Amino acid sequence: MTDEKKNIDDNTEQGKVGIYICYCGGNISDHVDVEKVRDRMEKLPGVSVARTNMFMCSDPGQEMIMEDLKNGTVNRVVVASCAPSLHETTFRNTLIRAGMNPYIYDHANIREHVSWVHHGEAATDKATRLVSAAAAKAEQLRPLEPIRVDAKPHATVIGGGIAGLRAAKDLADRGIEVTLIEKSPFLGGQLARLDRIAPTGDSAADLVKDLAGQVLANPMITVQTCAAVERFEGYVGSFKLGVKKQPPKFSQEDDKSKRGGLDGVNPGDYVPFSGVYPDPVPAEAEDFTIETGVIVLATGFKSYVPRRGEYGYRDFKEVITLTDLIQTLAETPAEGDRLKVNGRQIRSIAMIHCVGSRQIPGIHPEDESGNLNEYCSRTCCSATLNAANIIRQTYPGTSVYEFYRDIRTYGRGQEELYNDAGKNKVVFLRYEAEDAPQVVENTDSDDYPLRVKVNDTLTFGEEVEVPADLVVLATGMEPTGISELVDMMKLPVGTDRFLLEVHPKLRPVELPQAGILLAGTCQAPMDVGEACNGAGGAAVKAAAILGRGYVELDPFVAEVDASKCNGTGACVEACLVEGALRMVETEMDGVRRAEVTPALCTGCGACVAVCPQNAIDINGWTLKQYEAMVDRIVAADVAA
Repeated sequence: MTDEKKNIDDNTEQGKVGIYICYCGGNISDHVDVEKVRDRMEKLPGVSVARTNMFMCSDPGQEMIMEDLKNGTVNRVVVASCAPSLHETTFRNTLIRAGMNPYIYDHANIREHVSWVHHGEAATDKATRLVSAAAAKAEQLRPLEPIRVDAKPHATVIGGGIAGLRAAKDLADRGIEVTLIEKSPFLGGQLARLDRIAPTGDSAADLVKDLAGQVLANPMITVQTCAAVERFEGYVGSFKLGVKKQPPKFSQEDDKSKRGGLDGVNPGDYVPFSGVYPDPVPAEAEDFTIETGVIVLATGFKSYVPRRGEYGYRDFKEVITLTDLIQTLAETPAEGDRLKVNGRQIRSIAMIHCVGSRQIPGIHPEDESGNLNEYCSRTCCSATLNAANIIRQTYPGTSVYEFYRDIRTYGRGQEELYNDAGKNKVVFLRYEAEDAPQVVENTDSDDYPLRVKVNDTLTFGEEVEVPADLVVLATGMEPTGISELVDMMKLPVGTDRFLLEVHPKLRPVELPQAGILLAGTCQAPMDVGEACNGAGGAAVKAAAILGRGYVELDPFVAEVDASKCNGTGACVEACLVEGALRMVETEMDGVRRAEVTPALCTGCGACVAVCPQNAIDINGWTLKQYEAMVDRIVAADVAA
């Protein structure tokens, strides 16, 4: 420990605050007079230096901070830049490299809170107040130590689709014991419902069989099918999951092998369009508990189901989904030059894009829960084009018409699907969202059962009618219904109803709840490669959490002053996290006083607000620190 750090740790030296203000390449300095803010900060009491840099997060910016810390010029740090969610970790690591405690630093957000919403002198004045308040708080910061908890070297993966299988395998390959929980009797998820993967042409069945086979053969992995999590408690490194395993319930929409009770299916067999069957289903319900260090959520997605009458769905038997078509193509022998469906020759197929995706308020009706899928499902265009190419190449006598709003074939090799469709003489007709195609019964003398009407923008709005033997709806992705897990684990959900990561670039597989990670399409629509990449990222993160045998958490949690606590219990009633606060009888005088479980505490401050004795506070955000910030802001307003 350096002398400087020892002085700070012992609180024997007055705080010497260094303020470092970022131009952010113009993001801040275009609206905030950064140098004027710096000049004002230099005049504040307790401030030793105030400096600026074009990019404070850059190596030169960090070196500037480290140099001032090492030579004793400052022993508290305030960085005024973009949101702390972006670079708080960056600057804490800067302090660590300088040999200092990482918690003697505070952050003032003068980009999102100032330059992005204010202009001119008002922006400069607001930046001055925010940075000044941060400096007042920094003077009172004391070194804190991270909370250390033991981590059980075990991971639980919830979901047995391709992402869950990938995450389980990658974790086991790193020497971590894994339990994989899947609610259905099969492994493979939605991938098992496909035939060939665009644009590579790989067999979905082979991909599922290979990966599931590796998982089932790995002694580090325990697979529990027909199982669901019903109880949850604990914290990172020490979670407890209550799991119920019970016989499956099949719907009429499930295929015959499922409804027939899996007669003749052996463990390890692959059931087409269902997945790999790992073990016999349980004859009766059973409950068990899993103790685990981290949880990987790989709960996947479900395909959008068109409402009755949407493009004629369920009104006409000739209207099916793309998933239905894919299964039909896989199960139909390639005979003749026309596709046959249920014994009927298909001369013309109309394929309609964006069914259940990119929905617009006021144009598309909401579902029964009031939801709209305003996002793009991203994979539908490529899947539709791939099916169209297969039909045209295998059955040249079957015409294919694609009705689309926009073609989105992102990713390596996917644009070629669109080019190939043109070469295969697939006919494209483009429509506007507010003028969608109409599927109507054919009343003409020909024997086509349906007609699809559209105002084709490629021909300047000309009304076109396409006769069709079959209408295929390219349905999008929706998040799987996991409301029980969301409520149980307090999981954040985005406006699109998928699970919401902390940050899409800096923490792409993490949730705010430490130790709970995301893998695959539970967080957004993805193709197979992206889902596997996300699963691999979650596995790496999980391994990093468990690798040392313990986990360090930020110390911004509640702390009770036992000498002031008289045991009213108001803090426990106000606590938002079950188990974070409890009343404990002390040996000294027998009085029940509040006790904090640091690993569960989120530092929300609800307990602080209700304590009548001011016996509880939040480390790093104490009431005195708040008072100092308010006093400084008021003083700045009076001076202005």
